[in-house]
Amino acid sequence: MTDLLTRLTEMLDDLDADVDETIDLADEIAASGDAALLPRLQAELDRALAEQNAYARELLGGVLAAIGGPDALPALLRASSVDLGDDQDALATEIVDVVRSDPARSRTVLGPLTEDDDLAVANRAEWALRFLPTD
Repeated sequence: MTDLLTRLTEMLDDLDADVDETIDLADEIAASGDAALLPRLQAELDRALAEQNAYARELLGGVLAAIGGPDALPALLRASSVDLGDDQDALATEIVDVVRSDPARSRTVLGPLTEDDDLAVANRAEWALRFLPTD
């Protein structure tokens, strides 16, 4: 699977890469559920943020969400808190889907993030909490 992740990062760096092929590859990696990829995905997401690559943030965030579930919420919210000038629709949808997929775990993970020193992260955590079921 690492070879697929390497290929994905190459495609995300290539302005001429086929968008549909890139998305299909990201979906394939996400569907693998390979938790061993989480540290590398996090590193690549951090690199995308440093390079202000909103497209890579969206795709890598989706893969991270699919594989990491609620435990990926801190990384996803930190990535979402960075303003890259895009609408973040896909990333926001991924966050909401993760929160709704496991409300109990999501509540546990999100609670401390509402007190984060980075106000943007704290605000994103408050936003994400709104998608928990109200029972």
